[in-house]
Amino acid sequence: MELKTQRLRPGRSFLYISSYALVIVWLVPLLWMILTAIKPDGSPVTVLTELIKPPFTMDNYKYVSENASIWRWTWNSVYIAFVTTFLTLLLTSMAAYVISRVPFKGNKLVFWIIIAGLMVPTEATIIPLFLMMVDNGMINSYGSIIYPSVAAPLGVLILKQFYDSIPNELVEAAEIDGASKLRIWWSIFLPLSRSSMAALGIFTFISSWNNFLWPFLAISEEKMMTLPVGIPLFQSGYAAELTIPMAANMLASLPALLVFIIFQKHIIKGITMTGIK
Repeated sequence: MELKTQRLRPGRSFLYISSYALVIVWLVPLLWMILTAIKPDGSPVTVLTELIKPPFTMDNYKYVSENASIWRWTWNSVYIAFVTTFLTLLLTSMAAYVISRVPFKGNKLVFWIIIAGLMVPTEATIIPLFLMMVDNGMINSYGSIIYPSVAAPLGVLILKQFYDSIPNELVEAAEIDGASKLRIWWSIFLPLSRSSMAALGIFTFISSWNNFLWPFLAISEEKMMTLPVGIPLFQSGYAAELTIPMAANMLASLPALLVFIIFQKHIIKGITMTGIK
């Protein structure tokens, strides 16, 4: 029995080669950071042959743990990212449900006003937002970072698009059984949109984790800083040295990398299902 060999078309071969090339391009900086972080202090890390040769050490991580508020900054980042993600998913889901399934006068106008928020750059709102936080005494607090991030027009757009694709028969059957609008949202729309919400949640978490500009302006106390703000402050004392700053960056990157690796299937599934009607 002859085995048929499947020949790859030139277009598909190019796609595979390009994909592997992009993976390598993405991995090289990550591998460089990992290796640099475990090299002894003062080691040459810009030469490949020196970078991959022993000795290796974990003293840099110990030094960072003992001389920087790395764990406090990590807790601040984790707390802010999780609370921001939870509130964003809750509010965007409710807003998308109301716009998609609850008829009221000015429904479309409200939706377009929310979407218009996508066209306003963050930098344009920095000054009024800062003055608002000062007037309300919220500077140097978790709320000053969390509350502005909860307004997510893109989340409303993504979830509304998915909610529009849910069959009306499900909603009508629930209404016949006496379910309220809130119960329909909780029992039907939330379970069906788990993949979309998972993708949105991951993007929101990573965005909150990497947020630098607004936390840098809203937080001045070291104990309240997040990792993206605290790490550069710590690194400023090691301008000519790379091993210790890379160890700090590695610790700061691990949670976001783990979240992405663990939930990457949900990201792909959520994006795919969001576009299906």
